[in-house]
Amino acid sequence: MFKQIQMGLKAFLLFTARVWSCICYSIKKQTRALKQHQTVKYDILPLSPLSAHRLNLVKRKTLVLDLDETLIHSQHDVIARQTVKPVRFYVHKRPHIDYFLDVVSNWYDLVVFTASMEIYGQAVADKLDNKSCVGRSIKCFHSMDNRPGAYHNAIPIKSWFCDPTDTALLNLLPVLDALRFTSDVRSVLSPNLHLHKMF
Repeated sequence: MFKQIQMGLKAFLLFTARVWSCICYSIKKQTRALKQHQTVKYDILPLSPLSAHRLNLVKRKTLVLDLDETLIHSQHDVIARQTVKPVRFYVHKRPHIDYFLDVVSNWYDLVVFTASMEIYGQAVADKLDNKSCVGRSIKCFHSMDNRPGAYHNAIPIKSWFCDPTDTALLNLLPVLDALRFTSDVRSVLSPNLHLHKMF
């Protein structure tokens, strides 16, 4: 009889532990979802007369944004279908991307770059931002990429693979805000590239 009570108690404790694990998992998942969808704000204050004058002296710059693992992460449909020829992709947007693009599009002409096929890049870029046009001097041009060594004038950013708590795009807003006032971004980015931390 004592063994039966012991076994019953063990079974109850095991069941309770599993229920507690499910509750904890559910709470963590909801907390992550709340963090991802919480309202974020980068205070854009009116420019002082001196700052406005400085901004008028320099040309508006172009910001080239790398697509894969910088702005988005995509996965293709791994289920092979004999009857369906096109490959389907599931695209996950980096946290705060909509807010980021809304803010920086006021400061820069935006261009989205990808090494992938044009049809894929165009479809994804159209969903993110439809204001893309390049035609600037190199001194007015810089990029944001998760592989900064591949480009001049690049701002390093960590590769992103669906972490819902990522804030790298928000962390870059002060840097991009400041760079728009420079006459030549190479004077800031090129000599100091080795000192840049990954955002």
